[in-house]
Amino acid sequence: MTREELIIEYTRCMKDTPYALKTYLQTYDNTVSQYVPLELFPDQVTLIDDYENFNENIALKYRQAGVSTVTAAWSSKKLVFAKKNKPEKILIIANKLDTAIEMANKVKSFTEQWPSWVGVGFSKEKNAQKHFKLTNGCEVKAVATSTDALRGYTPTILIFDEAAYIEADSDFWAACMASLSTGGKVIVISTPNGYDPIYYEIFDQAQKGMNDFKISPMVWYKDPRYNKDLQLVKCDDIIHYFLNREEHLNDEVIDLSGVKKDYEYINSLIAQGYKPTSSWYEKMVKKLKYDKRKVNQELECAFLGSGDNVFDSRITEDIRSNMVREPQGKMVSGGLWIWKDPIENHRYIMGVDVSRGDSEDYSTFQIIDFETREQVAEYIGKLPPDTLAELCYKWGMMYSAFIVVDITGGMGVTTSRKLQELGYKSLYVDGLDATNRWKYDPKMMERIPGINFNSKRVQIIAAYEEYLRHGFKVYSSRLLNEMNTFVYVNGRPDHQKGQHDDLIMSIAMACYVGENSFSSLTKVTEQAKTMLESWSVAENDNVSKSVSQNTYVPSYVVGGQRNPMEYSREDYAKYGWLFGSRR
Repeated sequence: MTREELIIEYTRCMKDTPYALKTYLQTYDNTVSQYVPLELFPDQVTLIDDYENFNENIALKYRQAGVSTVTAAWSSKKLVFAKKNKPEKILIIANKLDTAIEMANKVKSFTEQWPSWVGVGFSKEKNAQKHFKLTNGCEVKAVATSTDALRGYTPTILIFDEAAYIEADSDFWAACMASLSTGGKVIVISTPNGYDPIYYEIFDQAQKGMNDFKISPMVWYKDPRYNKDLQLVKCDDIIHYFLNREEHLNDEVIDLSGVKKDYEYINSLIAQGYKPTSSWYEKMVKKLKYDKRKVNQELECAFLGSGDNVFDSRITEDIRSNMVREPQGKMVSGGLWIWKDPIENHRYIMGVDVSRGDSEDYSTFQIIDFETREQVAEYIGKLPPDTLAELCYKWGMMYSAFIVVDITGGMGVTTSRKLQELGYKSLYVDGLDATNRWKYDPKMMERIPGINFNSKRVQIIAAYEEYLRHGFKVYSSRLLNEMNTFVYVNGRPDHQKGQHDDLIMSIAMACYVGENSFSSLTKVTEQAKTMLESWSVAENDNVSKSVSQNTYVPSYVVGGQRNPMEYSREDYAKYGWLFGSRR
């Protein structure tokens, strides 16, 4: 090219980024095992335009969308066309250093492909995988999640790769944004991973207009590589459709293979309940072993149901859509929410989770109605353990509630002992089984009332989850928010980093005690009633009416002789099968 032609071409590349990328860059195509020109489909062009026109961008992508590749190509163009007096400094952040280096290597590979007439090469000063510089002063650095990695480096472009998997909190995000130079750009790209504290929060706030991020949504059925034989199936669950096609013979199927795609029309059908599918999509679902969580995560770009959530997404969605409501009253500086007043003859349970009152965690209590299986009151706040006890006493008396306190770690002991000091009687004592008269031990009542949550964590959470599956009603948006970020961490149910689970703990304890104490007591009472009604008992005048009776312990001996009208443990062991097994 002549000098004039080079100037024209250079100017065109500067102004038209999609043209520059498609004209001069190549990417490796595994299907043909060779490098091919970088082709951009419409959603990718839109993504590039967003990068050019907005300083804050978040890309919502499916697996194999090519977003990382396009972002790396765009970054390389920013580097080689930067002026020496205004160099670009790109910082790539990922949860693992290997992931960040992989993105940096893509940027480096594309940078090498630009023609010599751009006049930029690699600097000998620094040319490592995780940190390299160019002769025009630009540089690229790859780091793992660490605030230390930001020191001494002021980026003009921040790229968060697979941001939903970055194990950090809002403090790290704030440190990253503070390091960005004035007028710099930030790009956040990832597949969803449930309601994580960085990626989801940015996306959610962007949707609500609470930040300046431009959302660039990517959907697989707009990708020309994957939608050649696109079909829309009218069904509730596309995975169930794949696995049980014989049950869906009458389902309506719209075949869009080989026709020009009208995405406005397609989106309207999806809104009516149609599910998009193609041979590529079904193949990917098969690779994911028909795992609904992974399909939501990798293909559907859905936050709901995409993480390792403890609670099924269908349950939390039902709560969000049909149950959550404003309380009828708010008290204690807005910390106490009340949905229903106490009803006579209803049994209530209060679960209490205690914190120091000055820590990051909160003290909470939940009151549930055992008769109607619903949440009726909830408190969350930062109170000292003894002050919390006074609040629990007041509302426990109001509802005549059976109270269970988490005494793990010692904070709850203060609350429990204070409740005893105030004269509260209906307190749960771990290990005391009032339904089993043979195991009654008066010394049990000397124990500290409460439950050691950590020793029964899995069972307690399981009891709450079972309650939810059987129609337990949750009204609190605060509780729902905690449920959305309550996940399995190394196989153990726990909150995500930077989130809380205090409300879950308190309501789960109430459900657990209700199931293991109230339900068992009801069963034993019904069995005893049936037994007494079926027996004909003659009055024995020889039995002294003054003999004191302990309602938990049977009396075997009267005047040195076994009372013929009393029944021994052996009798119960021999004939107990008549009344159901005892544990």
